[in-house]
Amino acid sequence: MLAHAKRRRFTRNALATLAALPWLLPLTSLAQSTDWPTRPVTLVNPFAAGSAVDVVGRIIAQKMAANTGQAMNVDNKTGASGNIGTDFAARAKPDGYTLLLGSPGTMAINPFLFAKLPYDALKDFTPLSQLVSFPQVVVTSPKQAFKTFPDMISAAKAAPGKLAHASSGPGSTSHLVMELVKADAGITLTHVGYRGGSPAMQAVMAGDVQVGVEGLPSLVGQIKAGAVVPLGVTSLKRSAQLPQVPAISEFIPGFDATAWIVLMAPAGTPPAMVARIQSEVKKALDDPGVKAQLEAQGATVIGSNPAEALAFQRSEMAKFKRAVEISGAKAE
Repeated sequence: MLAHAKRRRFTRNALATLAALPWLLPLTSLAQSTDWPTRPVTLVNPFAAGSAVDVVGRIIAQKMAANTGQAMNVDNKTGASGNIGTDFAARAKPDGYTLLLGSPGTMAINPFLFAKLPYDALKDFTPLSQLVSFPQVVVTSPKQAFKTFPDMISAAKAAPGKLAHASSGPGSTSHLVMELVKADAGITLTHVGYRGGSPAMQAVMAGDVQVGVEGLPSLVGQIKAGAVVPLGVTSLKRSAQLPQVPAISEFIPGFDATAWIVLMAPAGTPPAMVARIQSEVKKALDDPGVKAQLEAQGATVIGSNPAEALAFQRSEMAKFKRAVEISGAKAE
């Protein structure tokens, strides 16, 4: 009995000593984080199913689920230009089980478009990794007389304001990318906003609106089918998916307005958890099959670390702040 009591006192004293050593806390946190995920993870997409964010997010989520043995569910929480789903993710418990598929609209445009947001794009989130970038594509209908980007610019200059461009709504990425094109090319086009990318592209295909902009992952099928004519991609260089289509930078030097997806966690997520999730993201993105799927959609795989993702987000916010100011768009 005496020996047993001594062992118990020794164990209690040892545990107390270990608990008093603050340098062990990160190690304890790291050990706990390696258990992630032990249950299904939700990736919030604040935009509709079938959007570029949705297509890319599901490809990556499927591979992460296969690698971890836990479901990675893409949950479309749409509305209010992406603010509803983004706010939901911001308010989620920072435990690694609710993440956000962040994109230009919610993470770089809305902070300057809306007078008041329910979330703070910088303070309420921790960027985990930039997943991909992909160009927007300026397209027209086969019914239009112009079939090249320079011809479109010439037509716009010949009849200022008479040509129109479609977007998925005022202040959307497609709207603001075209505002940058207009400003840098010195042309005037009338903006026509629609309730989403699909109706905007339908208006372009029908010839109701002369020009439109949409993310390449959403347009691959329509371009291959000849339903729309690509005039230029908004990335700095040509897309490997559309090598025959010039980059707008070939006509407007330095022009670069790619879309992107950054995986985000709610602010306050432990650093060890951030590192654990980022490692699984990188593992999925490094898979040759995943790369092939994403590249077939016109996306370029990035797989950055959290510090790089944050720096990238800040630079994109500066770019789209200019676009919002040029457009004059405001939202309540």
